[in-house]
Amino acid sequence: MSSVPAYPRAAMHRIADAIGPEGQHLYLGGDDAARDLALLRAHGISAVVNCAVNLDINYVCDPYLPAAGDKLAGGHAPIRYYKMGLVDGPGNPHQMALAGFFLLDGAFHQQIPDKPSYPNRERGNVLIHCRAGRSRSVAIAALYLRHRQPQLYPSLQAAIEVIRSRRELQPYEWFETPKPSLIEAITQADRMLVQLTASGLL
Repeated sequence: MSSVPAYPRAAMHRIADAIGPEGQHLYLGGDDAARDLALLRAHGISAVVNCAVNLDINYVCDPYLPAAGDKLAGGHAPIRYYKMGLVDGPGNPHQMALAGFFLLDGAFHQQIPDKPSYPNRERGNVLIHCRAGRSRSVAIAALYLRHRQPQLYPSLQAAIEVIRSRRELQPYEWFETPKPSLIEAITQADRMLVQLTASGLL
C-alpha cells in the first residue's frame, strides 16, 4: 500500500475520447468506480477491465448457477468484465503488459453474438481500473493510448502525462503513478508493439 496521502479525486475520469471503433470513450478509475453500477450506467460504460490481481468484484446480481457445496454461484453480469491481474510493483512478466494492451483492445472491439446466452451485447464506453486508479491502470491505459492514438501520444511519457492530468494525479504522486517497474514493463511492451506495427501485424 502507498504511504502517499489520498487526494480527494473523483471515482473515475474520462481520459480518452473516440478511441473505440464506434467512437467510444475510455474512462480510468479505482474500485469505487468499478463497484458502482449506477455510475457505470450513467456514463454509458458497458465493459470494465480490471488490472488488479488482488481485487475481485462480483458483478453477478441474479445468478442462474446457484451456490452449492464447494461450488460458487455464477451467471450473467449486467456489464462485460475482463481481468488481467497485475501486481502493483515488481513481479509481473513484461509480457503481461502486452497482454493488457490486447485485453483492453478486445473490450472495445469484441463482437458479441446475438444469442440469449450473451445478454450484454452493447458496445459502449470502457472503464479500466485497479484498486485506486493510480498505477496499474494508468500504465496499461498509457500503452493503449500510445498505440491507438499515436498522433496525440507520440511517446509513453506523453500519454502518462496526459493521463496524470485528466485523472488529477498530483506531482507528489508521480513517483508511483505508475510504479517504475510498470513503466519498465510497458516500455518493453511498447517496443514489441512497434515491431508488430512495422511488420503489419497490428
